[in-house]
Amino acid sequence: MIYTVTFNPSLDYIVGVDDFRLGATNRTSYEQMLAGGKGINVSYVLKNLGFESTAFGFLAGFVGEEIRRKVAADGIHADFLTLSEGVSRINVKLKNIDGTEINGMGPDIAADQVSALREKINQLKAGDILVLAGSIPQSMPDTIYMDIMADLQDKGVEIAVDATRDLLMNVLPYRPFLIKPNNHELGEIFGVELKKREEVIPYAKKLQEMGAKNVLVSMAGEGAVLIDENGREYMSPVPKGKVVNAVGAGDSMVAGFIAGYLEKKDYEYAFHMGIASGSASAFSEQLATRAEVEALLKTIHSAG
Repeated sequence: MIYTVTFNPSLDYIVGVDDFRLGATNRTSYEQMLAGGKGINVSYVLKNLGFESTAFGFLAGFVGEEIRRKVAADGIHADFLTLSEGVSRINVKLKNIDGTEINGMGPDIAADQVSALREKINQLKAGDILVLAGSIPQSMPDTIYMDIMADLQDKGVEIAVDATRDLLMNVLPYRPFLIKPNNHELGEIFGVELKKREEVIPYAKKLQEMGAKNVLVSMAGEGAVLIDENGREYMSPVPKGKVVNAVGAGDSMVAGFIAGYLEKKDYEYAFHMGIASGSASAFSEQLATRAEVEALLKTIHSAG
């Protein structure tokens, strides 16, 4: 079974505004409201690709109830914990203004509530896959992903981590199955600027040396790089297409990689599935569907 964790779920309010002007009243020309958060996005794309998962996370207030309603209506299995105080966040995403976003803070999560979620996660068994994705509320320690992995260390659970800075670096000694920084996040870790696929490889290998089994680096329009646990290097440009909505593209790449690996236990195929899934979401108003992914998959050829 696959499980995803989103500590800070959101209601994503995606809007288009023609001729946006600062300091003036602007009116939307396009609106879309989706249940969001990186782990939830992964669950959506996994379902579209034919893989069921269970979404864990915290919900609060009227926004939380709307997230719960949308997730259930879309057929995503979830096991959310409800907070007695606060309100889940609303993220405003201006789709036609260079990817500008305004992300909410989300509710505070008390230690006993974190413990309750960890108890659920500790029920996972050998062969299960856990996806830890996204930011955490300010009230939580940045060791939380590491703490969860320590709990599961000897249980045979494969764990994918899509996070930044300390959230990511702290987990490396626990040998995550997959990590997916983008090139900017990878560059921040090592204090360098990485623009080309070839430049990414030595730094991705450093993260592998620090413990990660598979390192998948997304690079937006530049494509992606994978260093698999056998030391093989894969590089690929992004498929041709028009970017319509980049929200969830990175999460879709994680879902595609996991789905591809489960289908064939082949890292090159998983890599291509990840690229096709991320691109399919970026080229669509919605998250990637199986048909969209398969169409793009035919166009992808590894350069490494």
